[in-house]
Amino acid sequence: MVVPHHASGARAARHRLAAELAEAVSAAVLADLVAVLAELVGNAVRHADPLPGGVVRVAWRLRTTPEGAQVRLQVTDGGAGGGPRIRPADADAADGRGLHIVSGLASRWGVERDGLGQSVWADFDPVPDRPGLLTAG
Repeated sequence: MVVPHHASGARAARHRLAAELAEAVSAAVLADLVAVLAELVGNAVRHADPLPGGVVRVAWRLRTTPEGAQVRLQVTDGGAGGGPRIRPADADAADGRGLHIVSGLASRWGVERDGLGQSVWADFDPVPDRPGLLTAG
């Protein structure tokens, strides 16, 4: 989906993700997915340029594996000079914890760059002992 390069874009993406995956994953995993998506879109809006047209592209893929469901979230923006990285967050800081949240909830995350901009992705692997449900890594 395409959302505005604006705070309202995160809200639209969260609502659509929740509606589309509500039946596919547990409520706890859905909460983690929504939290991570909100962080990724929020970071794109705050720290990166928009794609042409003033937008951010948001995508997710649900894949069934023998171990259960796997989800990949991906947010593509126009890129930023330094790119996303985890940085130390001062206890009194108002921000700086977003990628710590992503890293703590997702199984893994990373960044891919191309001629258009950058995509930040986060993978959620299935729970080995509870097929069909996901947990955050």
